[in-house]
Amino acid sequence: MELQDPKMNGALPGGAVDYRQEHEGFLPSHSPSPGRKPAQFMDFEGKTSFGMSVFNLSNAIMGSGILGLAYAMAHTGVLFFLALLLCIALLSSYSIHLLLTCAGVVGIRAYEQLGQRALGPAGKVVVAAVICLHNVGAMSSYLFIIKSELPLVIGTFLDMDPEGDWFLKGNLLIIVVSVLIILPLALMRHLGYLGYTSGLSLTCMLFFLISVIYKKFQLGCAIGHNETEVERKSPPSLNTSCEAQMFTADSQMFYTVPIMAFAFVCHPEVLPIYTELCRPSKRRMQAVANVSIGAMFCMYALTATFGYLTFYSNVEAEMLHMYSQQDLLILCVRLAVLLAVTLTVPVVLFPIRRALQQLLFPSKAFSWPRHVAIALILLVLVNVLVICVPTIRDIFGVIGSTSAPSLIFILPSVFYLRIVPSEVEPLYSWPKIQALCFGILGVLFMAISLGFMFANWATGQSHVSGH
Repeated sequence: MELQDPKMNGALPGGAVDYRQEHEGFLPSHSPSPGRKPAQFMDFEGKTSFGMSVFNLSNAIMGSGILGLAYAMAHTGVLFFLALLLCIALLSSYSIHLLLTCAGVVGIRAYEQLGQRALGPAGKVVVAAVICLHNVGAMSSYLFIIKSELPLVIGTFLDMDPEGDWFLKGNLLIIVVSVLIILPLALMRHLGYLGYTSGLSLTCMLFFLISVIYKKFQLGCAIGHNETEVERKSPPSLNTSCEAQMFTADSQMFYTVPIMAFAFVCHPEVLPIYTELCRPSKRRMQAVANVSIGAMFCMYALTATFGYLTFYSNVEAEMLHMYSQQDLLILCVRLAVLLAVTLTVPVVLFPIRRALQQLLFPSKAFSWPRHVAIALILLVLVNVLVICVPTIRDIFGVIGSTSAPSLIFILPSVFYLRIVPSEVEPLYSWPKIQALCFGILGVLFMAISLGFMFANWATGQSHVSGH
């Protein structure tokens, strides 16, 4: 361990801990800094392995938007899409670096408490509200996939009409899935225990990727084949030739680019996973983030490329709809995607519950009744939202266009500018100038996303669903 100045004893003015210490072990959860009250979730020793942490964070990154990435490629071109996806992955990794650096400076591993440290009580409320909005939208999107796809899968297996049998109604099935699968997983006390289900979820999505690649080689150019529904759904204005575009631009491109950025949103889960990581340090957690982001970049790139090269410009926003509904392999893929999104819901619920606890019960010890009650209330509210609001996609658009840029770009940059002391990084230093530019980029992303979403509403055009 490097020697510290005995006059400072490893501390910075105001009681903040020197962020360089985190390379050596980062504030063990059982030994908080003198004079600082430990956060409620730091009352246990982190025991989650590196591999399980990678599974959890990868599962948090992977969203329902993976089904629409081939559509995004169709409106940007292969090379342009891959270049944009790589840039967004690198920016997401940099954003996590800012977040972990801020956590190391103040010795806090809670997003909400970082907001309070940077912006006061109002900052804590803003951060908690953004996290809740974003993750409720994500949970709802996953349950909507279950609501729309599960009746079709079960009906196909049982050779029944999903519209004719009451027990195959989507509204009933999401309640059953929520009670029997999601709720028991959401009641676990620590996020690390979900590493096993996260691994299963990622395995299901890997099966989805392998199937997309296999179908490309089986179908070749699927345009005009009877095995697909392309000929019934492609507008006459689209190019129907089996020719891949390397670079292209149209009206939908400017809407799909922000959606691609949202595919890497995992920031509410980063600090909870950091808290439960075995032998936590900034370097170790950054490695977890880099491995997770790299794995998801590869999965996104391969899925989009082979999906696009199967259907080219005719690909739909929901790629699975392009394949024959009678194909047994595709039926299994749909089942795997359903299992994957079902197992992701509990991981997304954890940050919401933590945000609410930090906001409403900051000084309360852990309580099982409160832990269970918050999970129940959240699941009930999300189920009611999914059942009662048929046009929830537009609400998701507003939530995703405001909360996602805030979590990825704006809040981490604001935290860095406000929390890292000028004695460590002067205001006009290159790292702080980078952070400022990063925040400005987030504002631009938000403006572009909201602007084109409202333009789509005004013109009646459809759009791609997000993360």
